[in-house]
Amino acid sequence: MRCCAQLYCPSRKNHTKIVSPDTTKAIFIKGYLNQIYRMVKVGRKTSASTSDPKTARAGSTIAGAGSTIAETGSTIAGAGSTIAQTGSTIDSQDIARFDALAQEWWDPNGAMRPLHLFTPVRIDYLLRTARHAGLTNKAGRLENIEVLDIGCGGGLLAEPIARLGAKLTAIDASEGAIAAAKAHASQQNLAIDYRQTSSEILAAEQEYQARFDFIYASEVIEHVTDRPAFLAAMVKMLKPDGVIAITTINKSLPSLLLAKFAAEYLLRIVPAGTHQFSQFVSPQTLRAECGDAGILIDDITGFAPDLKGGFRMTSMTAINYGLSGQLRQGFF
Repeated sequence: MRCCAQLYCPSRKNHTKIVSPDTTKAIFIKGYLNQIYRMVKVGRKTSASTSDPKTARAGSTIAGAGSTIAETGSTIAGAGSTIAQTGSTIDSQDIARFDALAQEWWDPNGAMRPLHLFTPVRIDYLLRTARHAGLTNKAGRLENIEVLDIGCGGGLLAEPIARLGAKLTAIDASEGAIAAAKAHASQQNLAIDYRQTSSEILAAEQEYQARFDFIYASEVIEHVTDRPAFLAAMVKMLKPDGVIAITTINKSLPSLLLAKFAAEYLLRIVPAGTHQFSQFVSPQTLRAECGDAGILIDDITGFAPDLKGGFRMTSMTAINYGLSGQLRQGFF
């Protein structure tokens, strides 16, 4: 058995064993086909129910926040243009797309359904990363650990991390997403410092430099226009002994066919134009770019659908994967 699919891991023997090599390509493909079938089936039910006024009224799970989100639903004309002027790596077209989906962040059967299905394994990966870095206590919690969530969206990852005791700062360039995140967190009585900004702007503020024990960017880096600058901002805000984690989409033929064409145009389980294949990145390339930024990657793990409708960690990185690491000693 292997602990993960890492390219380089000096602490391999300390990793939790997760999936054995007997996870064949046939099972991998079957899992994706099964997941696609489930998404399409739910999507049809959701579409059929939108004509029902009662269903329409209940469609947004951001109860009581609809007017707030509606007021902020315009595509970053105000604050967004300010962010763009500061040399941010954010793709403004992507921000506009996510602004338009603000009311759907907490609808598990809406446009964000793929992210909802993907969230449990992402949380597992983030916690495994934190545990290996010694950031969790005996109870597996992140008590008083300074954490930064970059590209938090509506807070799907931020809320579980906050519930584990982390001192959480969560940022996103989308005004609508931050409005949705704040509204939902308020309903859950969660203290999360949500900010509409970019990592580059935050890193320029002295109080955030070398501040965080753990920084993660999940399903974000495939939406930035300058990865080296993005990674440099992360490094600037990380404590010398801190850890980073990134999850994203591989730049491969399977990801082009499934994550791009099938998902966006054939099955329409995510809005068309959500991803640009040119911005996908392979684990090898991202590992090298992290190394150039001063981050030593010690873990690369794949994610794949299981046969029960969720996702699991695997050795196969053909489509989705995560990587994590810490600053090289003596980098600063």
